[in-house]
Amino acid sequence: MRSRTATAAVGLLVSLAVSVAAWYYFDTLLLFLFLPFVPILFRGGSDDRRGAASPNPVKECPRCGFRTRNPEFSHCPRDGTRLEES
Repeated sequence: MRSRTATAAVGLLVSLAVSVAAWYYFDTLLLFLFLPFVPILFRGGSDDRRGAASPNPVKECPRCGFRTRNPEFSHCPRDGTRLEES
């Protein structure tokens, strides 16, 4: 299980536990609507935003500006020009 998925699962379980406890204590179901979204507020940025190197370099068409990270592309699908790494 990836760490991001595990963090989301733990956050969901904790938020549901807090919702059940609040429901028992306050006798209202309103918190079930809001607490499951709390883990979204505390999530970290992805690896790309932290400056980590991407496994696939960006390739760009020098003629039209088409850009891709897909390693299957070696030529521009628009005009057939060979893509250059940027």
